[in-house]
Amino acid sequence: MSNDKDSVSNPRFLTSPETISDIVARRISRREFVGGAAAVSTLAITGCEKPKVETKAAPSASFSFPEISRGIDETHHVPDGYVADVLLRWGDPLFEDSPVFDPNNQTAAAQLRQFGNYNDYVGFISLDPDADGNDRALLCVNHEYTKATMMFPDVAEDFPKHMTKAHCETEMAAHGGTVVEIKKQGDKWVPVIGSPFNRRITAGMTPMTVTGPAAGHPRMRTAEDPDGMTVAGTMYNCAGGITAWGTYLMAEENVHDYFSGVLPEGHRETENHKRYGVGFSPWFVWGTFFDRYSLDKEANEANRHGWIVEVDPFDPNAKPKKRTALGRCKHEGAESVVSPNGHVVLYTGDDERFEYVYKFVSAGKFTPGDREANLDLLKDGTLYAARFNEDGTVDWLPIVFGEGPLTPENGFDSQADVLIETRRAADLLGATPMDRPEDVEPDPRTGRVWVMLTNNTRRTEDQLNPANPRPQNRFGHIIEIIEPQGDFTATTSRWEFLVKCGDPSDPEVGAMWNAQTSANGWFGSPDNCSIDPSGRLWVATDGNDNTGGADGIWAMETTGEIRGTGRAFFRAPIGAEVCGPNFSDDGKTFFVAVQHPGDEPGATHQEPMTRWPDFNPNMTARSSVLQIRKKDGGVVGS
Repeated sequence: MSNDKDSVSNPRFLTSPETISDIVARRISRREFVGGAAAVSTLAITGCEKPKVETKAAPSASFSFPEISRGIDETHHVPDGYVADVLLRWGDPLFEDSPVFDPNNQTAAAQLRQFGNYNDYVGFISLDPDADGNDRALLCVNHEYTKATMMFPDVAEDFPKHMTKAHCETEMAAHGGTVVEIKKQGDKWVPVIGSPFNRRITAGMTPMTVTGPAAGHPRMRTAEDPDGMTVAGTMYNCAGGITAWGTYLMAEENVHDYFSGVLPEGHRETENHKRYGVGFSPWFVWGTFFDRYSLDKEANEANRHGWIVEVDPFDPNAKPKKRTALGRCKHEGAESVVSPNGHVVLYTGDDERFEYVYKFVSAGKFTPGDREANLDLLKDGTLYAARFNEDGTVDWLPIVFGEGPLTPENGFDSQADVLIETRRAADLLGATPMDRPEDVEPDPRTGRVWVMLTNNTRRTEDQLNPANPRPQNRFGHIIEIIEPQGDFTATTSRWEFLVKCGDPSDPEVGAMWNAQTSANGWFGSPDNCSIDPSGRLWVATDGNDNTGGADGIWAMETTGEIRGTGRAFFRAPIGAEVCGPNFSDDGKTFFVAVQHPGDEPGATHQEPMTRWPDFNPNMTARSSVLQIRKKDGGVVGS
């Protein structure tokens, strides 16, 4: 997600002499050549003009739940036959000595022993059953950011005037992530309080090792860390991933929000910081109390954030590792896959308007059954940026020092420089500026990769490109990348639209959906996504409120005659976005993160728009992880 919904840091401008209809018509006409998914040439498109469709029996859907309706209110909604229970809430205990959550008297010491705030990504790792045969797992949850006026009772008036060092320390403790053991009791999962696996990872208090090409580089060194090898914490952890060897990946996104001050013109980092928007946000005042967040005092600290962090959830004492080989940007997610040739491939989107889609290919190969051999696979490899071409191909452009424009003549003196300034490197290579690329999810069963593009209200007519064909794109779209023969390491791929979001009944929107999509089945602003154990795609939204409905989760048909059909499954309470959709291995539990409920313009900690999920007048709204299941115990969605 992005705090600043209109943020743009990319100075590039693209022009296109073609109209939107020209591009759309050409993209649809070549579907049979591109191949997309099975039978895509029979897809019925809805949008500016509904096509004539022969009357015949409706094709069978892969989802059979009764669709819920569009709307906005104070609570959540699931289909008939389903139930949603709270698994973890902000402030819930994790350890035997965890204090009772007091929303009006929070401290950093207490928050370090409690579930963090603004939960986002949810990762699930199965464990062996316990002695009684109960299913067990590790849940790995990101805590993306905080909003002081919704978190504290005493700062809303004249923010940030009343913010103190203690407030900032509590914010830091609420950031980061949580690893918690859960187990099945009856038909519900419950947290195991005091499990030796339980751990909080925070913004200011968890030391992290820097690995890869940028480790130890002078631009990574600070007064606190003169070696440039250890960073104090991680923040703005948005989506993430679980690797094939059972580590937890935390994607650092809008890290620019935490730094105050402006560097003078001519400083080594001035243009670099501008490219990332560093030093211009009013959201946090940490730089007032901690030198490392003040650009005037520590110009390099910002370079130490914006990476993907790898955590070993099985060892609470292991230092997390910032993997600089994967590039520095505003990472939305970090989903990986083992390619048939054994290399690990990780996809990520840079969540800002006009930014890029990336993939990383490991230098080493995955060794099945040998976890220790795989633990450093993300230390070395090649990072690529995507160029989406009009002919339906994707070129993956290597971001490698010394190749093409990535040379000293353009200000790069090493691979460390290239990766610290990943965005500028991708600019020079000619990657395709996208409409806020968020989750990028590969499916090893099909060789497909799903790219969520949330929106871009800043794109103008002369900035269109084939993969982003709508100006003032309020609703976003979903792109399918097809890797040849399932080879995720390929440097040339194919691409197709799955849907163009928004209301298909409004011709001005230019939406594209299967004609079988109902009035409740279309949505806007796709953000996070998940592929369930049956291979079906689920999409969570952040910004769907501009469609007249709350954010939620939609099931998406991706193959055959019903490809491009959406089906509404979950609706969040007012003010919330939906994050981290993920499934238990058997597909019978759907974990969903509901973030910042009740946060609407004018809302505060004392007066949120809803007091979900407790509905207690003495308790403010709390971000929470839900577990959704069928009442009959069956597979979710079937």
